Amino acid sequence: MSIVVTGATGHLGRLVVEQLLEKVPAERITAVVRTPEKAADLAGRGVRIAVADYNAPETFDGLFAAGDKVLLISGNEFDKGRVLQHRVVIDAAKAAGVALLAYTSAPGSLTAALADDHRDTEEALFASGLPYTLLRNGWYHENYTEQLAPVLEHGAVVQAAGEGRISSASRADYAAAAVAVLTGEGHENRTYELGGDQAWGFADFAAEVSRQTGKEIGYRPVSVQEYQGILAGAGLPGPLAAILAGVDASIEKGELVVDSGDLSRLTGRPTTPLAEAIAAALEG
Repeated sequence: MSIVVTGATGHLGRLVVEQLLEKVPAERITAVVRTPEKAADLAGRGVRIAVADYNAPETFDGLFAAGDKVLLISGNEFDKGRVLQHRVVIDAAKAAGVALLAYTSAPGSLTAALADDHRDTEEALFASGLPYTLLRNGWYHENYTEQLAPVLEHGAVVQAAGEGRISSASRADYAAAAVAVLTGEGHENRTYELGGDQAWGFADFAAEVSRQTGKEIGYRPVSVQEYQGILAGAGLPGPLAAILAGVDASIEKGELVVDSGDLSRLTGRPTTPLAEAIAAALEG
């Protein structure tokens, strides 16, 4: 029986595999990838590599075995029908009789369009009858710390979230929660609302960047429409810009504040502070 991770060379998937290697023998881990060359280092450490593509259902035939635990990491191809992609994995997992299918979803409180695919995937998972775990991941620190260059260039954090707050955590924190589920027991048919221990607002974010860089950084709130235009002007496709701007509208309404404590309970440690993530990004 294997622990199978889809999207294993993505940002989150790679962290999951790295952390699994600290807990289980490499031969028990299967990394599902589209481009095997990107997983050569994992193969070199003894991880089994399976080549499959959400957009080619036949590539999942026979990939899973009875008793496997599977982590379905949600796809990021918003224009290719993510729910259909996810159903490919769910159907293959059901056919194989896997022991558990864990899915990286979105917080139950999130009503933005971004959450629609996640809710539909959850419904497909419920309908399959598979033992499931919903990992409703909140926002990642890295969504912002990886975008510090324009912040430092313009001396401003520009968002459409008003005074809304976010319970973000690091990708490594969310990966650790997934590993806890994949290597533990008693997680069948459970839903975990995952978020960081401390909620923060964008004025806090700007102040922390200022503190660490010595530069004067302010927070400039804009309208959702203006922010959508800024994102489109930066090169994002129009539909994706609209989705991300819609998330800011949800942040302003408090929909990305997750105070369940599930993430730190699953991992057995406090979540990574935002200040630590900013410091790591500035050093990188």
